Amino acid sequence: MNNISKSKNEFSVVGKRIPKLDAAQKAMGRAEYIQDIILPEMVYGKILYSRHAHAKIVSIDTSKAKALPGVLSVITGEDVPEKMKMGFYKDNPPIKKGKVWSFRDEVAAVAAKTPEIAKKALDLIEIEYEELEGIFDPEKAMEKDSPLVHERHKSNVLKLPWKLHYGDVDAAQKKAAFIVEDRFSTTWVTHCCMGTSGAIALFDNSYNLTIYTNTQIPSLAQKDFLEALKAMGLKNKRVRVIKPTIGGGFGSKLDTYAYEHIAILLAHKCGKPVKLTFDRTEEFKATSTRQPAIIDIKQGCDKDGKLLFRDIKMVLDNGAHTSWGATTPSVMMMPITSLYRVKNVRYDAKCVYTNNTYAQAMRGYGNPQATFAIESSMDMLAKKTGMDPIEFRRINRNHPGDITPQDFKITTCGMDLCLDAVEKELRKDTSKEKGVGIGVASLIHVGGGARIYKSDGCGAILKMDDYGKVNVFTGGTDMGQGLDNITAQIVAEELGLFVEDINVIHTDTDVCPWDVGAHASRSTFVAGNAALGAAKKIKQKLLEFGAKILDTAPESLVLKNRLMFVPDDLEKSIAIDKLLRKAHFSPGGTMFVADHFYDPDNENMGKDFKGNMSMTYTFGVHGVKVKVDEETGKVAVLEYVAAHDVGRAINPLLLEGQVYGGVVMGLGYALSEEVVHKNGENMNANFRDYKLFTAKDAVKIKAPILETPDKEGPFGAKGIGEPGCVPTAPAVANAIYDAVGVRIKDLPITPEKVLAALKGKNN
Repeated sequence: MNNISKSKNEFSVVGKRIPKLDAAQKAMGRAEYIQDIILPEMVYGKILYSRHAHAKIVSIDTSKAKALPGVLSVITGEDVPEKMKMGFYKDNPPIKKGKVWSFRDEVAAVAAKTPEIAKKALDLIEIEYEELEGIFDPEKAMEKDSPLVHERHKSNVLKLPWKLHYGDVDAAQKKAAFIVEDRFSTTWVTHCCMGTSGAIALFDNSYNLTIYTNTQIPSLAQKDFLEALKAMGLKNKRVRVIKPTIGGGFGSKLDTYAYEHIAILLAHKCGKPVKLTFDRTEEFKATSTRQPAIIDIKQGCDKDGKLLFRDIKMVLDNGAHTSWGATTPSVMMMPITSLYRVKNVRYDAKCVYTNNTYAQAMRGYGNPQATFAIESSMDMLAKKTGMDPIEFRRINRNHPGDITPQDFKITTCGMDLCLDAVEKELRKDTSKEKGVGIGVASLIHVGGGARIYKSDGCGAILKMDDYGKVNVFTGGTDMGQGLDNITAQIVAEELGLFVEDINVIHTDTDVCPWDVGAHASRSTFVAGNAALGAAKKIKQKLLEFGAKILDTAPESLVLKNRLMFVPDDLEKSIAIDKLLRKAHFSPGGTMFVADHFYDPDNENMGKDFKGNMSMTYTFGVHGVKVKVDEETGKVAVLEYVAAHDVGRAINPLLLEGQVYGGVVMGLGYALSEEVVHKNGENMNANFRDYKLFTAKDAVKIKAPILETPDKEGPFGAKGIGEPGCVPTAPAVANAIYDAVGVRIKDLPITPEKVLAALKGKNN
């Protein structure tokens, strides 16, 4: 029997609700975050930021800062090698020279014996600016006479290829019986990781670099830092990336940043380890947000409610520099082309330079923005047809075996199960109370890797000791989401061990194999398959050796509960640790070590953006019941149901935790969170004024786990890290409309916006 066809009751470890393996360490304060690390001779770095959104740097005087006792080094843009640039567009030096393009631009940095001296030194740096006109509206930035953010580009519109047209949208529009069209917008929100950003850089006597840093991409970061060293004239050097315990990621650590490069520059200049960490205000101001979007959408269906076309245009505020936020349209294409069956699709997105902060990846990577518009529009279209919103979605739902316009191959798909589960929960009470409404929204997301680079792979190395304990060296990254648990459960299941027998190491590029990074909900599927592949190799070796010891055929043996045995002949059994010692200490002895590199058989998208980028896709439906106070506009969430097609739940407890966290993050996106910018300046860089959902805002959430084991996933699993936050905002918006008849199209849906809409409706 293969692992996919097994029922959940036939597993010993997979499917069990095992608490986080590192929970006790964190609860007792023993987990080591970047803030906790102290190295011999370590000094402290601080960064000075621009006082303007757009200005020329006329002069910088660092003499007073350099003269301050305790200061070891002061650097400016003049000290940054010309080729040291960040981001895939290479438009962002770690310290700016000659000009600044945003308030978060770095203009100088210092290293000193204490953080206090470093901060005082920053205050002594004198900079003269010549302020320039700024541009803060991406649509205005596209106008012909708009000031240019980067003059050398000769346009504020980035040269990126975000455009597709499948089928014939214009012809389909003419055939449509019902059409809706509207504009939606989303704003800046930030990740709010509990652990703030930081790095420690140090060089050995041969100028090899070790950097401790919070990163989701250790292997790719290693490559970036090697390029930085080359730019500094340090060729053929080693870079070792060490990850401390990460206090949350959510996409915020998918690139390399100025603070890391500045720590490297300072460490090289002063010859000591340099630690550079952010306080909370700096975390708000100097890290990147989710990509804001202005979305024009038109959809149409026939008289029976079947979708005929979807036509979307977007303008995205790129900010002053380019990180992964500018690539979110490539992920937005997924729900635009493949959420529901729709043959005729057109999409055009423009990323536009402004003097605002620049955007980065954030949980869902563009999917929440696109899904907000699509699912709000779906409800509007359902209303126009006179159909029930859930039934309208049933008519258009995805099916197993579908191939979407983007050539995504839908293997397993439980959207029907998710719709049923949400409807059952939300419509238990059929009475209609004033101001109370329900809303639903669906999602599609990658669940089996996402081939963005030439490789979407991950490596794993397994080493068993003489006592039945296993060290798993994985390229995958745990940042609090539970990859250590998932890896341990997969390996323990395959080798017949207990979870406590497995130790997962993912923190050091010197010992861990390559991986493309923790993004796209890929870790369970890709890193899990890598660990499973290595475990299978060790298992085969164990069975072959055990068969000789027990005088039986390898295929007759079972590994379970730290024993190897023949099920029908229990006299033929041996403890796994005893077997390992026999193997080790026999003549010509052997150790049990195996490696495996899993690179899924998915595809890079071509120039037409077609290609099966993931081995499988995760589906879900969220439903919410809200009550709207028509006197104040305040929205109360009464009930929330988040049903997901998860493949197989390796750990239902952690899966539910991912969904709960995703929903609460999504509710913040829907109802309260916004980074407030005034002419490019962050005006609410603290948790008092940034309205993050907290424990006191927690709502009643049900998270039905619907299993459709996928043959490509480890034990049938799909990725589920991001989907929990994807459809939350449109579900809430749809519920508000159902409750009081007003459609809010601009996030967040604050009481002020609801009240204004109600007054407009009643006038």
